[in-house]
Amino acid sequence: PTTTPPALAPGAGIGAWFTEADFAAFFPNIDAQACTGKNFFTHAALVQAASAFPQFANSGDVEQDKRELAAFLGQTSHETTGGWATAPGGPQAWGYCFKEEVGCGQGQCTQYCQAGNPCAPEGFACTCVAGQTYSGRGPMQLSWNYNYGPFSRDVFGDPSVLLKDPSAVATNATLAYMAGIWFWMTPRPPKPSCHQALSGAWTPSAADAAAGRVAGFGMTTNIINGGLECNFATSNKVEDCVKFYQRYAGILGVPVDKATLYCDKMRSY
Repeated sequence: PTTTPPALAPGAGIGAWFTEADFAAFFPNIDAQACTGKNFFTHAALVQAASAFPQFANSGDVEQDKRELAAFLGQTSHETTGGWATAPGGPQAWGYCFKEEVGCGQGQCTQYCQAGNPCAPEGFACTCVAGQTYSGRGPMQLSWNYNYGPFSRDVFGDPSVLLKDPSAVATNATLAYMAGIWFWMTPRPPKPSCHQALSGAWTPSAADAAAGRVAGFGMTTNIINGGLECNFATSNKVEDCVKFYQRYAGILGVPVDKATLYCDKMRSY
């Protein structure tokens, strides 16, 4: 049987102000023929998924909430982009083109399995299941058994559901968005969550301050991929994330803090 997420309440949250017209403006090429996200990622699925996380972009401060959604969709657009330097409309008009890691759709990417039970310290099992692969799927490109297991536990109450059926994250759009929002909302000590870092709910420790870590969009990059993208000169990949964020914030009519966009002066964790 197909793995589907539990029934969710009708989305209020972002659905109160993020319209289908906004979605179309963000993603003008989402249904391009070359995109595996064609007819998969939809406004309705995003709004429904967001309703499972009541704190996500739902503080009541609409400007702050719009900024958080722009940041989430900016980071995940970079993860799923089909853009290139001379792409029609610019590279940032091609977010959410790919629903899973390119070249991994037929189960050929077997490298994302940490042997044994990496979730043992958390008190449950996330051992790889024979014949399944845990390559990048969904907006945040959820990868590795040690992420599929905890996500499955938090959504289904059972880590084995998605360990046995990880491809569900690329076949059910609501579940795909939920995987991305789950990653965004979940802290991994000593890292805060992306939500905390962007919303102002996180106060840097003395160690964080010494490492140059400050709240803002740059900190979300550090949380997601700091080892590869922070504490050195800004790469084209980071610039792509920032430009997606700025484009989306512009469509929603909210300013961004230019002083905290980058992580080139932050140490990773």
